[in-house]
Amino acid sequence: MKKVELTELWAPGCQICKMFDVFWQSIEKDWPNVQYQKIEMTTPEGQALIQKYMIFASPGIILNNELWATGGFNKEKFIEKLKELSI
Repeated sequence: MKKVELTELWAPGCQICKMFDVFWQSIEKDWPNVQYQKIEMTTPEGQALIQKYMIFASPGIILNNELWATGGFNKEKFIEKLKELSI
């Protein structure tokens, strides 16, 4: 399996961010090849990523340095994308 980088850009109080966290924790064990990092939007690193990827809503979900979703996510499509990137 290829290594996949997953970055979640989150904001305090964001309910969708919390939903993504719970979802990721429920499937994380199935994806040992995924390197996950969580970055708060208000940090300097978070602000730089917001500008780089033009993120207007949280969470910003970045897979292998490409913005995959912002402001929400589809569980099935996320898993499909992980499978595609892992091959």
